[in-house]
Amino acid sequence: METRKVQRLGPSTLAMTLPAEWASEHGVEKGDEVSLRTSGKGTLTVMPESANTEETEAIIHADNLDADAVERAIVAQYVLGRRVIRIDTEDGALESDHINAVYQAETQLMGLGVIEETPESISIRCSVDPEDFTLDNLLERLERTGQTMRGEGIKALAHGNPDLAQRALNRERQANKIFVLLLRLIFTAYQNPNLARAVGLNSGFPLIGYRSIAKNLELTADNAEDIAEIVIETEGHSLNVDSSVMRDIRELNEQVDEITSLAVEAAVERDYDKSNRVRALFHEVSDREKEILDELPEMSNEDLLRVREVLVSLQQTAQYAMRNAEIAANLALNEESEHTTIN
Repeated sequence: METRKVQRLGPSTLAMTLPAEWASEHGVEKGDEVSLRTSGKGTLTVMPESANTEETEAIIHADNLDADAVERAIVAQYVLGRRVIRIDTEDGALESDHINAVYQAETQLMGLGVIEETPESISIRCSVDPEDFTLDNLLERLERTGQTMRGEGIKALAHGNPDLAQRALNRERQANKIFVLLLRLIFTAYQNPNLARAVGLNSGFPLIGYRSIAKNLELTADNAEDIAEIVIETEGHSLNVDSSVMRDIRELNEQVDEITSLAVEAAVERDYDKSNRVRALFHEVSDREKEILDELPEMSNEDLLRVREVLVSLQQTAQYAMRNAEIAANLALNEESEHTTIN
């Protein structure tokens, strides 16, 4: 760690010099303005003006990549916060598979569009402004999307409605868009602390926790997708069980809905009491799932397997909510409250 001596320039002004190597690297010269940001934890961050205005570009060389690798590279550069992504080749024109991969990636990512195309190169630009979103709002949107998918899947099972199940499957693309956008904002806020406030945070501390919460919510959407696929694949598009069993499953899903939303609330509100409430409800969900399994009437192995698959998906979703509640507890206990005093 490098140290600098603080000097007094006037009655109320303290100053220190900037490292010459850092100033040269970021193009900071005499008379330029820099941004100062305090975290509230005794940290002062100095940011060059270029950090606010620079439009980063990444070039993906497609010559030695197949189409899937090109698509994954585009998604990765989007997540890393690049404003412009260019895909090019040095050996003739881009192959049709590479071109299709670019447009496939474009449909998956929010705010991405082609701005220039030649036979040898395609440039795409992200128009998303971090100030248009907050991480808290996006987490809540992702949770609601997964909850909607899950509700549609369970309802489709109860009524044998494959169209409703397909509607849930179609929402998976939107859930993935929100998830990848969350990753983009998390990475850019980490790289540029000035953006942390733009996305609704007072410091970069919660970013690691938010990354884990986002992934857990993306996995709960996958669980909802599994339930919808059971509807599509099952003969008659419903479980071969008594109406009382189906009612128990729907009530269990309502309990799962409660803890998934409560866990996200606990995280964004830094509410330790709500995180503890999730823990209590999680045990209730686990006990109820076991009761439903124990009380099942005699049925074929195939029917029993379908019921177990649905219950496992709901139980896994509850487990992801429990993980989010644990992260919420850590975030809450890092701040002073009626439960914690930090000296």
